[in-house]
Amino acid sequence: QVQLVESGGGLVQAGGSLRLSCAASGRTFSNYAMGWFRQAPGKKREFVAAIGWSGASTRYTDSVKGRFTISRDNAKNTLYLQMDSLKPEDTAAYYCAAPGSSYTTAQAMGVSSIAYWGQGTQVTVSS
Repeated sequence: QVQLVESGGGLVQAGGSLRLSCAASGRTFSNYAMGWFRQAPGKKREFVAAIGWSGASTRYTDSVKGRFTISRDNAKNTLYLQMDSLKPEDTAAYYCAAPGSSYTTAQAMGVSSIAYWGQGTQVTVSS
């Protein structure tokens, strides 16, 4: 059974930084693209960033480009999201996500391609 465990959320002032981590287990981590999604209260879960199995390919939603960086360490089975220049509108629960298929690429990843979700970690950015 695939398990995804996020950590690193918290409360930060606007302009600050946080680094989220996601520890994965249950299958060969390096065979799959991975992603981060977020969900604010009253809103749908949305795509934030994705990374290919090797780390060479990445994709970001427009609102976080230049501020967030997704990365992975396949030797540690861990996914990261470095979030800089945080804004109040980044406030949400952030979810680590894994697709069901190893053919899912970072460029194609969306909510419908996700088979496994982490429990979520709250990020709150104060103004």
